[in-house]
Amino acid sequence: MMQPEFQELVATTSWNKVETGLIPIMELVSETGTKMDVQELFQRFAFDCSCILVLGHDPISLCMELPHLPHEKAFADIEEALQYRHILPQVIWKQQRWLQVGEERKLKEGMENIDRFLSQCISMKQQNDTVAMDPAGREDFDVLSSYMRAVEGNGDDASNIPQEFWRDNMLNLISARKDTISATLTWFFWLLATHPAEEEKIRQEITTNFQMNQVGKWKFTNMMELRKLIYLHGALCESLRFFPPVGIQHKAPVEHDILPSGHHIKPNRITLLSFYSMGRMESIWGEDCL
Repeated sequence: MMQPEFQELVATTSWNKVETGLIPIMELVSETGTKMDVQELFQRFAFDCSCILVLGHDPISLCMELPHLPHEKAFADIEEALQYRHILPQVIWKQQRWLQVGEERKLKEGMENIDRFLSQCISMKQQNDTVAMDPAGREDFDVLSSYMRAVEGNGDDASNIPQEFWRDNMLNLISARKDTISATLTWFFWLLATHPAEEEKIRQEITTNFQMNQVGKWKFTNMMELRKLIYLHGALCESLRFFPPVGIQHKAPVEHDILPSGHHIKPNRITLLSFYSMGRMESIWGEDCL
């Protein structure tokens, strides 16, 4: 179960990024009438929040300047290269890897950028002592600090654990958080833009349950208060049903297996699960599935 301290960190981190990063850019775009790639903004938002929560480090990719950060862009290059591995015959992408051309070269360069970024963050955390503190003098509850404290609590020295272990675990957590959140937010706001009546219902629910601390500025209270926003929660769930962050997933058993439906699956045979299609199936969701 998630620690209350980490829940608080998630809430404050997200809200601070909205206030200091997302809203100022949105206001500027609104005032000037310029076009903005909203998906990129949400990607930067999710990347910054993920790094703070996992590493205890803010890369500040979401700001007015929208700086080019090689380690932030590297995630997209790696994901695209891995996507090609699922499409191209194995002999082709392995040849590209051997020759270091095409997507395989992007993959190698992207991993080098991310390795440098993560190694630097991990080294800084180790040098600053395992029991890291936030500006208020409290223990940091980012994932890396918590992991290191747990290791020390078991009587081990965190500095003796290979950095590859920390790096691979932190990379996995950042990757899992970053793109799922940004994709969900992008589709959610696209759906609101195309369904103004639903947007108005969400606005009304927020107005009813929350007060403003300034004109036009909502006052964030705490995680428990968010449970009052039932309609907003339902709208987010519907966004995930229509546009799941992982649209298709595949599984392959190591040994022969039988599905609950009775279908036999041979070892290493890939079975595709289309969550995108399943979210629109009348047999699952009823006649009003769309």
